[in-house]
Amino acid sequence: MKKIDFHRNAISKDEINVLPLKSYTGSIHVIDSDAKMSAAVQVLGGEKILGFDTETRPVFKKGESYPPSLIQLAASDGVYIFQLRHINSYEPLINILADKKVLRVGVAVSDDIEKLNNLFPLEPSGFIDLAGLTAKAGIKNAGLRGLAALLLGFRISKQMQCSRWDAPKLAPAQIVYAATDAWICRNIYFALLGILRKKRTQAKGTL
Repeated sequence: MKKIDFHRNAISKDEINVLPLKSYTGSIHVIDSDAKMSAAVQVLGGEKILGFDTETRPVFKKGESYPPSLIQLAASDGVYIFQLRHINSYEPLINILADKKVLRVGVAVSDDIEKLNNLFPLEPSGFIDLAGLTAKAGIKNAGLRGLAALLLGFRISKQMQCSRWDAPKLAPAQIVYAATDAWICRNIYFALLGILRKKRTQAKGTL
C-alpha cells in the first residue's frame, strides 16, 4: 500500500481511473450453513476490529425491495461472507453483530442496519461509520471507491455491484467483490486513524 499523503483531502474520478486495480486475495470463508456460522462466530468473537458490509439484490422496478442477501465481516486473517438465505437461526450472528467489545466499521452503516432489522432485531452498538472519521480528517471523498483510491492508492472494481446477491450459489467474482468491500473498510479505518493521529500530533506541536 502507498504512503498516505496527509495533505490531500480529495481525489477525482480521472485520477481514480488510472490507478491499478486491486481486490482482496486472502482467505475467504463463505458461510452457507448454521454449523459454519457457529464456527465463524467463534473466530470473529476474538477480533477487535471488523470490516463490515452487506449486499442486497438490486432493484430495477419501482416498488420492489429485498432484504440483505449477504453480510461480510473482514477479520485480521480473512473475510467471512454470510449467505443469509442458507442460515436458519440468526442468533449467533446477531450476537457477534451486537458484541460491544468488537468494533464494526463500514460505509453508510445506518442504511445496512435498517435493512438488517427487517430480518432480525439488531441494536446498532459498536458500529462506526467511516463517514464520521473522514469528516474529522477533512476528507471530501466519502464513497468506498474514492477512499480506497485516496488513502490506499489503488482502484477497486464495482462491476459486480448489481449482480444477483440472493443466488443460491455465488459466482467466484461475486465472492471476491463482496470480500474486497469488507476488507477495504477495515483498511480505510486504520488509514483514517493514522491521519487523525498525525493531525493531533501536528496540532500539539503548534501550541
